[in-house]
Amino acid sequence: MLKKNVGPIDRALRVILGLALLAGFFLNSGGAYSWLYLVGIIPLATGLMSSCPLYSILGLSTCPLDRK
Repeated sequence: MLKKNVGPIDRALRVILGLALLAGFFLNSGGAYSWLYLVGIIPLATGLMSSCPLYSILGLSTCPLDRK
């Protein structure tokens, strides 16, 4: 299982951004580049899992419980 490295504020912002991008996809489905809104799956997934693979690679963490 992935280590939690996303804090509560970061998590909320990721979920909101992901949902907003996915809503944009469904509201603008006829646009030429509307498929780019599907990038919202990434912040939504990392927010729901409380783990960001990029943070793990860079050694970052916004989770207050993980600070050493």
